[in-house]
Amino acid sequence: MAAASHQNIGLNGYVGFDTITQQIQRKFLKRGFNFNIMLVGQTGLGKSTMVNTIFSAHLIDSKGRKSATETPRQTVEITPVSHLVEENNVKMRLTIIDTPGYGDQVNNDRCWEPIIKYITDQHQAYLQRETSPTRERFIPDTRVHCCLFFISPSGHSLKPLDIEVLRHLTQVANVVPVIAKADSLTPEERNAFKRRIKDELNYHKINVYPYHSEEDDESDRSLLHSIKDLTPFSVVGSEATFTVNGQTVRGRRHRWGIINVEDETHCDFVYLRNFLTRTHLSDLLETTAHIHYETYRASAMRQPLPGAEVGDHQPLVNGSN
Repeated sequence: MAAASHQNIGLNGYVGFDTITQQIQRKFLKRGFNFNIMLVGQTGLGKSTMVNTIFSAHLIDSKGRKSATETPRQTVEITPVSHLVEENNVKMRLTIIDTPGYGDQVNNDRCWEPIIKYITDQHQAYLQRETSPTRERFIPDTRVHCCLFFISPSGHSLKPLDIEVLRHLTQVANVVPVIAKADSLTPEERNAFKRRIKDELNYHKINVYPYHSEEDDESDRSLLHSIKDLTPFSVVGSEATFTVNGQTVRGRRHRWGIINVEDETHCDFVYLRNFLTRTHLSDLLETTAHIHYETYRASAMRQPLPGAEVGDHQPLVNGSN
């Protein structure tokens, strides 16, 4: 059946369907939403501090080693921490998924596998609920919406491990690369490091978030271009506050002065925060659902159930990975 064509018709009086946006907003405010963010990077890069700085609250404690003599973790440990946060009557169920132990072993061969498995396990759990005969109206969403990938501020290039892990991660999640502790580099070093990382990502065909879309209008394309220029974000995180010229700022103290993390001339923190929360939060949720989850779903639905004959109707996903 061909899709019906639609003609523009003028109304002779007020109907009221323009209130749909208000109706949606009321339901959204009442229900709230889930945002699940994963942190990937080696110990000591300030992952916990960064996410606490982004959300302006102490949400997660550092899982890093307390001293150089402490034995490194032998495996990657996935540790989700959830909070309900509210801002101007908007409720967000925020889950932070830390990955302590990543990249800390002498042999880091395939150290990304527990991370990839966690991400795909969440897709599988969502699909099983979605295809259940008694499907819930609102399915709990534990899918990873954003993965912050922390790059060591070496000033040289991406490590071979970083490149290998990024290849795998970008296939299953929205990956946002950040240069951690960027105050350890001069502005010139930061800019040169950014250029090298961009070149390496392009060379290895690693597609980090955000993505181009055919639905983008001119303003969307302009915003995307500015974000791509900033990526990878060079960031500094801090929960400490200082008084500078009579104003209280969050920052880090150095011998030569205070790094104000919210000063755009000092680092890209403000751009990263605005990107994650003010301009692309909705798109992160949609991209997870419509690209990464749908890719997983299409693949999973093609897998036959145990004991099924080829050609049998397969209503449910195979429960094994």
